[in-house]
Amino acid sequence: MTVSPPFQAEKINNHIVKWLLDYATNAKVKGFVVGISGGIDSALTSTLCAQTGLPTLCVEMPIHQAESHVNRANEHIDQLKKRFSNVTNERVDLTPTFEIFKSDVPTSDNEKAYNLSLANTRARLRMTTLYYLAGIHGLLVAGTGNKVEDFGVGFFTKYGDGGVDLSPIADLLKSEVRLLSKFLNVPESILAAKPTDGLFGDDRSDEDQIGANYDELEWAMAEFEKGKTENDFLGRELTVFKIFTRLNFLNLHKTNPVPVCKIPQELK
Repeated sequence: MTVSPPFQAEKINNHIVKWLLDYATNAKVKGFVVGISGGIDSALTSTLCAQTGLPTLCVEMPIHQAESHVNRANEHIDQLKKRFSNVTNERVDLTPTFEIFKSDVPTSDNEKAYNLSLANTRARLRMTTLYYLAGIHGLLVAGTGNKVEDFGVGFFTKYGDGGVDLSPIADLLKSEVRLLSKFLNVPESILAAKPTDGLFGDDRSDEDQIGANYDELEWAMAEFEKGKTENDFLGRELTVFKIFTRLNFLNLHKTNPVPVCKIPQELK
């Protein structure tokens, strides 16, 4: 039985903070802007950015948001501002903007596709807001995606929360995000909350949408990287492995670079 080495939270924290500081310095920008959702990934990302000492703007962008998400986001922002003098915040209520958008675009008889498109629109409105604020303040948009989301199942919105300048936690599994967040004293309410993308205006969790929790997805990702196939599993393991491989394939358009049509030299 292989025993995993202990998680080196302090060293990993210091490594990411130095990486962020070096990147911002080389890019000649003032600091970072982070969208705060009330979830653990954005809480960790903003805490890492704050430790650089550079201006860190935390932005809450509700769109018909569940009250529990708003409360957790505000709790985290308040805590972070008390801990770090370089942290500021903005609240941009995008609900009216979203409603105007809905009224101006055609609807669809395909209710599932319609609701999913609107959910992704929420993420893209938030991305636009973050880049607006980044532009006027000279900041970088820091991404909040973890390794399983960004490179495993592609659980993010293309050009929404996937539209960022840099990704400080994208090489951390969700379990590692939890460990580092606990080390950095992220509020307990966030540590205990079920992961959710908050794109549907209710409390549905990521697990509700995906059909598997992050511990299961991490397991499946590791087995997939070993070259395992569906023939190697039974029962719940088979179910989870199928979920992972299906989403991994369907979302290659997110995790791979945008395809470029190469023109043969003889045609130029």
